[in-house]
This record gives sequence, C-alpha cells and structure tokens, in this order.
Amino acid sequence: MSAGSEPMSINPQVPLTENQLSKLILDAAFKVHTTTGPGLLESIYEATLAYELRKAGLQVERQVPIPIRYEELTFDEGFRADLLVEGKVIVELKSVERLAPVHAKQLLTQLRLSDRRLGLLINFGEVRLKDGIQRIANGMPDERAGLLDKFHSFFASFAFFA
Repeated sequence: MSAGSEPMSINPQVPLTENQLSKLILDAAFKVHTTTGPGLLESIYEATLAYELRKAGLQVERQVPIPIRYEELTFDEGFRADLLVEGKVIVELKSVERLAPVHAKQLLTQLRLSDRRLGLLINFGEVRLKDGIQRIANGMPDERAGLLDKFHSFFASFAFFA
C-alpha cells in the first residue's frame, strides 16, 4: 500500500470503478515487488499478484483469451490477458529491462478488442516499480475532468450576479 493511505474497503454490493480497482491493483503490485524484487519470471509475478488481489476480495482471472474478429473470421485466442480483475481491468505484466512502445500498443488493442476501458501495464523488471507502470485508457472519461466541469459550472453561476 502507498505510504499514508488507508486500505479501500470492498463492499460486494457496490461495484468498484476502474480507477478504484487500479489503485488496489497497484497497491498489491507494489507489495509484490517490495517482497520479491525485480528479476523473477513473469509467471511468478502473475501468480503472486493474483494471490494478493484475491486476498483483497477481488475476482481475478488469469490468462484470459481475447478473441480477434476479422470480417466473418474469429480467432478465439488472438491475445491472452495476463490478469482480468473484476471483469473490468486488464493487467499486462512484464519482467524486462525496459518497456517497449509495442507493449502499450498491444494492451490498447486488447482493451479495444474486449470492449474494456482500462488496462495497466506493469513491468516488474524495473528496480523502482513506479518507473515500470503505464496506465492505458480506451475511451475512458477522466474523473478529474468531470470535477473540473462541475467546478467551472459552479463559478459560472456566480457570473450571473456580477
């Protein structure tokens, strides 16, 4: 968990947003990386991250096939998502020296093909995990933008009285 942050409570009655899930996923990834360090096989990070997320009460699927459709053809296993959390967030794991631009492109393609909005690309090969994290959004609204719109609307209402 991030320093100074409280654990997010998981209420099974209220579905978590993609952004809430991403915080829980990243908190678990930091715990795994702190415990294991860099340099292990990707499959070890996949298993330990899935374990941590399940301990937190989240539904996690491993090696989820994502079909590719081309006109009337369907390829059942065009891609495999390393982790799918709560059916919403795709997590792609790497254990390489540096991420390449193609890694983010592949994750964005997975998001588009599966009609999901958020993916996390996490490279456990980095000495500092924060240097190996990319958040990939597929048409997802920025929650901060919504707050900014409300803020502007609020102050625009005062312009009437000026």
